[in-house]
This record gives sequence, C-alpha cells and structure tokens, in this order.
Amino acid sequence: MADRSGAACAAKKTSIGGQALIEGIMMRGPEVTAMAVRNAKTQEIILEEYPTKGKDRAKFFKLPFVRGIFNMVDSLSFGYKCLMRSAELSGIEDDDSGKEKKSSKWDKVFEALLMPLATVLAVVLALGLFVYLPMQIWKWITAAAPTVQQNYYARACFEGVMRILLFVGYVWATSLMKDIRRTYQYHGAEHKTIFCYEAGLPLTVENVRPQVRFHPRCGTSFMVLMLIVGILVSMFIRVDNLLLRTALKLLTFPIVVGIGYELIKWAGRTDNMLTRVISAPGKWLQHITTREPDDSMIECAIAAMNKVIPADGSDNW
Repeated sequence: MADRSGAACAAKKTSIGGQALIEGIMMRGPEVTAMAVRNAKTQEIILEEYPTKGKDRAKFFKLPFVRGIFNMVDSLSFGYKCLMRSAELSGIEDDDSGKEKKSSKWDKVFEALLMPLATVLAVVLALGLFVYLPMQIWKWITAAAPTVQQNYYARACFEGVMRILLFVGYVWATSLMKDIRRTYQYHGAEHKTIFCYEAGLPLTVENVRPQVRFHPRCGTSFMVLMLIVGILVSMFIRVDNLLLRTALKLLTFPIVVGIGYELIKWAGRTDNMLTRVISAPGKWLQHITTREPDDSMIECAIAAMNKVIPADGSDNW
C-alpha cells in the first residue's frame, strides 16, 4: 500500500471514499477530509482539509442499518458545500479580466432566498418524477384490469423498473453536457486512485492511469441499489391511494437507505459471486458516470488522497 511517502505497502480494502467536484476531487478518510481543486487560471492545485464529519457520532448512530441514513445526510450536505467551494477555487466564477466577481448585498440576499426555494422545487420535482409518476402510469395502464391493478408484486416491480429507467435516462442526459462530462472524468480519476491505493502501489500518475474506473463502493452503485431495494420494500406497501402510497414510500425511505448502505459497504470490502452480482448494475451505470481522466485530473486525486491516508491504518476494512 502507498503511504504518505509514496512507498509501496500490502494490498487491502479501504474505507476511504471520494466525490468528483468542479475541476477537483474530495477524498474522505476516517480522520481527515481533503479537497484538491485545480485553478483554471494558474493551474495550481489548491488543497483544503477538514475534520471528517461523523467520526465522533454516538454509538447508536453507527449501528448497522441505522448509520446509513445519517452518513447519507452528512455526505450530501458536506458534498454540496465542497462542490460550491470548488467552484470558487477553480476560478470559474471569475470574470473575463481574471478578477473574482464581487457580490453586492442584494445579490447575497437574493441567493439566500433563492437557494431554499430551489431546493424545495428540486425535492418536489424529484418526488413527482420518481415517486408519483410511476404509480400514476401503473394506474393508467391497468385501469381496465382491476385484478392486475391489485397485484402488489407486479405493481412494485413496474414502479421500480420505471424509476430505474428514469434515473438512467437522467444520468445519460446529464452526460451530454460538456461540463458534466468533465466532472465525470474527475469521477474516474477518483476511482482509479482508490484502486491504486487498494492494490498497494505507490500513488503516482503512472500507477493510477491503468487502473479500472468502476468501483463497487461508488455513489452511483448506491443509488441503483436503493432503487432495487425499494422494489422489495414497495411490495409490502398495499394501499391504492396515490398520495397515501407516496407518503408511505417516504416513511420507508430510511429503511431503503439503511439496507442499501450495508449492501454497498459489504460489496466494497468483500469480493465473491454474490457481491459481484450486487455490484454489477452500479458498475454498468458507471460506464456513463465515469470517464477516462487526463493526467492533470489524476494529479488532483492523488493530492487529495495523500492528505487523508491515516498513519495508523484505521481506514483498513
């Protein structure tokens, strides 16, 4: 395994994970979280470090099937902050003269009001598209067949497959955007760097470059697993009213997250036939959500990774 000096050590499985940012990468270790962002103007890699959130959480919140929802909330909130910070550090918010744009008092007030509104609208849109719409479509196409409509197993499978198709379609559509494709390249650099570290190789561009970019512990795989687990959980929701069914699905969301989180952790630390089957759908989707990175992106991933590797090996699974 590569230590902070770059020397090779024994291969292992690590709990270190990451996230692609705007022109950079965030790596999250057991003690430290680091962000490495390349400034578009100077081409300098800017590093920032933070204590890893959740490491001092009470034991109850670290229990299996409980920890998933809390880790997900932490990852989403902190990941969003890192994403916004990376936009600042990368220089994409600078004007044409290279000077950082200055926000007036009213700009800041507008942003403070707009962000909560945008978040609410995004949640409503997601609920309508991924939860309500599949249920409504099932009701429409089975309206003439009440017996089929009451088949809860068939309904759960139909709704689940519809959500998976919508999710894949959304991911594919975003991959057509130039800026998103570049972020997906950084996503590939993150995975390759973690694989290089797990293989026990020194963290160099030459060693990272040939690694595969499809990791079983990816957030993409986690999302797919939650959609699949959601199909099984939905089979136990046996109500016909769409609004009540939507509410019950929201109430079971922590259960879905908890199960999905434990499965993704198991797939990340264990390699056998069952975990390969579990990881297969997510790895397939990573053909879209990861792209081959260039060397400058790999350098960012290595810079972030080197900051979060614990000296005591506490990331070892």
